[in-house]
Amino acid sequence: MAESTTISNTENLMKYMKLDQKGAVLAEYIWIDGTNGVRTKTKTLKKPVKDYKELPEWNFDGSSTGQAPGDNSDVYIRPVAIFPDPFRGGDNILVMTETWDPDGTPNKFNYRHECERLMEANAKHEPWFGLEQEYTILGPDGWPYGWPKGGYPAPQGPYYCGVGTGKVFCRDIVEAHYKACLFAGINISGINAEVMPSQWEYQVGPCEGIELGDHLWVSRYILYRVAEEFGAKITIDPKPVKGDWNGTGLHTNMSTADMRKDGGMKVIEDACKKLGERNEEHILVYGEGNAERMTGEHETASIDKFSYGVANRGASIRIPRQCAKEGKGYFEDRRPASNGDPYRITGILMETIFGFEDGVDLSKAEK
Repeated sequence: MAESTTISNTENLMKYMKLDQKGAVLAEYIWIDGTNGVRTKTKTLKKPVKDYKELPEWNFDGSSTGQAPGDNSDVYIRPVAIFPDPFRGGDNILVMTETWDPDGTPNKFNYRHECERLMEANAKHEPWFGLEQEYTILGPDGWPYGWPKGGYPAPQGPYYCGVGTGKVFCRDIVEAHYKACLFAGINISGINAEVMPSQWEYQVGPCEGIELGDHLWVSRYILYRVAEEFGAKITIDPKPVKGDWNGTGLHTNMSTADMRKDGGMKVIEDACKKLGERNEEHILVYGEGNAERMTGEHETASIDKFSYGVANRGASIRIPRQCAKEGKGYFEDRRPASNGDPYRITGILMETIFGFEDGVDLSKAEK
């Protein structure tokens, strides 16, 4: 595995991890910072908890995370979901939180609050989401792991869903992440090696409503933590290597109750037409650097041209052939970049298909 640049010795650590916590529980509070990254801090609890509502609100220095000015730096984190901690085990937990300002309003980078309002307003439609998180594993030098130093491997072709040395890299990180997510209760539904060497994908879902965003963000945290232990870096940059190499996306699958019923194909097509009318607005919230990925090549549509079609991986929206055959099912939005915020992505899909909610702004941080 990659040579680590951090001081870490798992064998020595384990004797401390096995020590009795004397009834205390460690809660790892997770939040999204001002750069769409993950931050965490740990709180000691006096006893185990079964529901996030039992947990206290906490705070952090928002001036150090790009979320508040230095002269009014406190940002509050409110628990919204809990998961078993795969790193510490026992009764210890991971806590997904929302960020709030001192005046009682959501922080401008808190898109979960916006998304949840849209989900609750349209709960009768029973929206299901499944997101395909692509990512690339890098060595400590920032170059894709397993690639020749300063050079390139053989062209794309043998790597997608590949097996064997020279075709796949860092499977140990991928497998560790998979098992850790299952332990944590993340609804992870599969993994596969991707088209570019050292590029992988895992799928989260189907989840209903706001749950998808919670599960995906916590799965990202787990991925970063696992990679720490192997001395590797994770990037979700949508175009980590320039040139004739595939980018990385966050393909978003969506289905509603009416789409899953007989005759649902018409509902899917109607949704696609609505999505086409707001392509620009969707691209704005679908991730940074997406223009380098969405060029019309490497299984992408052009960023400024909307299209949809059956089994077409070069379209903005792909309708699976099986769904077209059965006349119902779901669609796949292939536009989101790998670094997209799932709350913004699923939120704007709901907004475009079902209508606006007063006060909801999924691009507020850009204003």
